[in-house]
Amino acid sequence: MQARHHDVVIVGGGLAGIVTALECLRAGQSVALIDRDTPERLGGLALWAFGGMALVGTPLQARMKIPDTPERALADWLRFGELGTEEVFPRQWAAHYVQHSRTEVYDWLLAKGLKFMPAVNWVERGMHGDGNSVPRYHIVWGTSRELTRRMIAAMQAAGESGKGRLTLLHRHRATALDLQQGRPTGVLAVNEDTGAERLLQAPVVVLAMGGINGGHAQTRANWPKDRPLPATMLNGAHPFADGQMHHWVADSLGARITHAGEMWNYAAGFPHPFPHFEGHGLSAIPCKSALWLDHSGRRIGPEPLVTGFDTHWLCQRVAQQEKPWTWHLLNWRIAAKEFAISGAEHNQRIRDMQFPQFLKETLRGNHRLVKQMAAESRHFLVDDTLAGLAAKMNALTGTQDVQPGVLQATADAFDANFSRGARLHNDDQIRRILHARQWGPDKLRTCAPAPLQKPGAGPYIAVQMQLITRKSLGGLQTDLLSRVLDGSGQPIDGLYGVGEAAGFGGGGASGKRSLDGTFLPGCILTGRAAARSITTGHGLC
Repeated sequence: MQARHHDVVIVGGGLAGIVTALECLRAGQSVALIDRDTPERLGGLALWAFGGMALVGTPLQARMKIPDTPERALADWLRFGELGTEEVFPRQWAAHYVQHSRTEVYDWLLAKGLKFMPAVNWVERGMHGDGNSVPRYHIVWGTSRELTRRMIAAMQAAGESGKGRLTLLHRHRATALDLQQGRPTGVLAVNEDTGAERLLQAPVVVLAMGGINGGHAQTRANWPKDRPLPATMLNGAHPFADGQMHHWVADSLGARITHAGEMWNYAAGFPHPFPHFEGHGLSAIPCKSALWLDHSGRRIGPEPLVTGFDTHWLCQRVAQQEKPWTWHLLNWRIAAKEFAISGAEHNQRIRDMQFPQFLKETLRGNHRLVKQMAAESRHFLVDDTLAGLAAKMNALTGTQDVQPGVLQATADAFDANFSRGARLHNDDQIRRILHARQWGPDKLRTCAPAPLQKPGAGPYIAVQMQLITRKSLGGLQTDLLSRVLDGSGQPIDGLYGVGEAAGFGGGGASGKRSLDGTFLPGCILTGRAAARSITTGHGLC
């Protein structure tokens, strides 16, 4: 087997691996990047993502008079993630993130020509105000696809200017690390099209292969025993993020995998009408004004399910249901203003940077997306009457679970709030909607509370939803230089972990819950830290 020599070999062509490669190339290193996917899919999950980033102390926050500081952000992070004092490395990474997300991510991306949308959104507020105490969710203009493509172009340009210092291997799968005297000295890879094997030798190996829940086998194996597990789930993670390399380095080098049971899943997924892989799901951004129902058409309670406050809690409530699906009941008025799908694919106006059209759809309603889903998805049901909708819901599931009278009673009970006048509303969903609408960007995307059966607001819509997997919050434990650690907390010589492979830093920097939008910046921060350590011996900026 012919061996090729490099300064650095990176396993995985997602955002974290690309950023690491870019920074190493710019420092004069020769880099081999191994990626399992095809050339047009280089970038991994980041290429499909929406592009939301939790950033602290930015000029955009200052412009909107948001009083944020790293100290405030860290307090929110540790409280919401339930990170105890014993979580040394995750807490270090959390502190590093909030201290440096402005300079290391926001400023760095602006210097590369990227832009952010002119509003900061307020997500993950916590069910009781224990999440983001202020808005921090910045959205990349062009979505994460634009971000990823720019990083790829910069990496390739740096490789070309370095006279061939970049070796990019598509459709190659890393099968093992080459070990000499107990330390990694390269990577064994196989071409998945031809079966040919090759050895890429280097004194430094960076693991950037994503998370461990790209398949349901690992997801179920790691699911916490004290939390409900739904019978079926959709897959919103990258199917190549299978955890095999995590376990290989754990078994062969004593690396530690921590927080494997902590995952960032979503409660409202539905099957992709044109799936890219088996079980592929889309993650809806649930409409705050939709009623969230169980399989029988009854409202889930007593505390109603409303998005934007605690995704972790929503997932647990959905997983507790008798059947592995729930329903969102709404009308066309609500859907046009509030219905959205996470990711670049279904956010055309932001993805393609069409600001006038984006503004028009925000103000007048995104009827285009609602019509598209009604035409493409069998799980997106539309009818002029609630009785007709109930019949379609039952036809989809092959059951008689939803009785028309029950669905009608559910809608009537909610609408009764409005018969008493605004001063006598007494419904927690309405209270949360009114709270959300106090923040300008949320007001633009959230309907004023009104009866579901408001004249002229129809037709009615029911969307069948399932829990959908997305990201691993745990991974290989790393220090602040992104070095992979062994069971005694000591760095394994020559081995680094970045991005989701490292639980976005420290093996689980977010703990049980993310403030949301911490993943793309986590890829950038861990990748840049690894590159600094590799090229200068220092990981901190």
